[in-house]
Amino acid sequence: MSTFTRELGEAPFSPLPETAVEHLYRLVADWQILSDLSQADLLLWLENRYDGFSCAAHCRPATGPTVHLDDVIGLSLPSTRQALMEEVLISGEIIENPVRRWTGMNTVSESLIPVPYQGKIIGVVAVETNLAFQVGEIGGEGWFKPVAGQLRGMMARGEFPYETTPTVSNHGNPRVMDGALLLDSEGKVQHASPNALSAFKRLGFSGSLVGQVLAEVVTPLVATGSVVDETLAVVLMGRASWVTEIEVSGVSMTVRALPLLEEGVRTGALLLTRDVTEQRNREKQLLSKDATIREIHHRVKNNLQTVSALLRLQARRNDNSTVKEALAEAERRISIIATVHEALSQTVDETVAFDETFGKLLALVATAASEDHFVETKFTGSFGKLGADAASALGVVLSELVTNAIEHGLAGRGGTVIVNAERNPEELVVTVTDDGVGADPEQIGSGLGTQIVKTLVSTELGGTVQWERRNPPDSGTRVRLTATRL
Repeated sequence: MSTFTRELGEAPFSPLPETAVEHLYRLVADWQILSDLSQADLLLWLENRYDGFSCAAHCRPATGPTVHLDDVIGLSLPSTRQALMEEVLISGEIIENPVRRWTGMNTVSESLIPVPYQGKIIGVVAVETNLAFQVGEIGGEGWFKPVAGQLRGMMARGEFPYETTPTVSNHGNPRVMDGALLLDSEGKVQHASPNALSAFKRLGFSGSLVGQVLAEVVTPLVATGSVVDETLAVVLMGRASWVTEIEVSGVSMTVRALPLLEEGVRTGALLLTRDVTEQRNREKQLLSKDATIREIHHRVKNNLQTVSALLRLQARRNDNSTVKEALAEAERRISIIATVHEALSQTVDETVAFDETFGKLLALVATAASEDHFVETKFTGSFGKLGADAASALGVVLSELVTNAIEHGLAGRGGTVIVNAERNPEELVVTVTDDGVGADPEQIGSGLGTQIVKTLVSTELGGTVQWERRNPPDSGTRVRLTATRL
């Protein structure tokens, strides 16, 4: 709703209370139904700051031709049409424009509906119908237009939009073209579109829906012991503007109810249906895939930890100090990668919230590299979320840089190592700074650790890495790396 709110708070629109803006938002979130039933464009006109009217929202029908091919949001109403608009604001009644308007080669009829809120008319909805290309109702068999008329009357009385209008499409909100039924006040089906009949046939119902109480038709279809949405009965009786979902033998269907009101009294309901079987199957496949990937990461982590333990055992059994040191470094690098896979095994996608993971890595590296002296490590900034490959590579790179800073820059002395991460849409910039003796330019790049860093940064992270001595009075080394492949 933030975009809609921002637009209504700026010129050319006159300021409105926040609650009034929320009411208008619910209207435009749900008015596609009215547009499709009417086979007409809907335009929301609001008073502007220049003694006129401007278009705040526009909806085109999916069931018929549109009137406006171009975007009209933000445009001002011609002065010749303002008098009728002002009459609607004053009277609070629906007014049919007696004059047919020409738009290009098309003849357009116009119905103006007031939008009341808390005793005041805050806007006008224009229902514009392209008369030049009128087609028969697709599936409505003549009852769509009367229902549209009922919704227009509800809008003028402040009964539409509903306060409980579902605006989130996580259910797969139904549309008029997906299937529509008209119920009376007792929940009996008065009319049903062909798509609605097909939807219920896929659920397992055979026969005529017309004249049947819909709730009594659906209940036997739902298998005993199945999970039933608690809103099912309310929706099937048309008593509230809710969305529910029915699943029978692998077929999933969402149902949306729109109660039809007359001065607050429910006279019937419009029900919209939508077959979402394929959508639900894809969701289940994705969940299964995510679970499989997480299990793979978990097993990789376990295998890496096993390899790490074997290397540690081998190092303990070897008397050669050079071999012991090499095995210890290999064991540490494998442990870093295992930690990243552990984080990946706990996520639903192939990304890692790297800040938390790096906190664990930093503590692990600092403890292993500073056994004979105390070194303080700090982390500032944020990495954000990283892909699996980038997280693994960056974990190894930073562990090497921090280890080098502690073992070489701060060898035999205390000090501080600070890691700072700055993320923007284009790249990640990380600096590793220590207050040690400072790196020897002639020695940089000669060790295996720095070679690993350069290789991973260029090939896996798509970036660069630079070492520099800090300028006096500061001492130590600063390493700056950039990464673009995240």
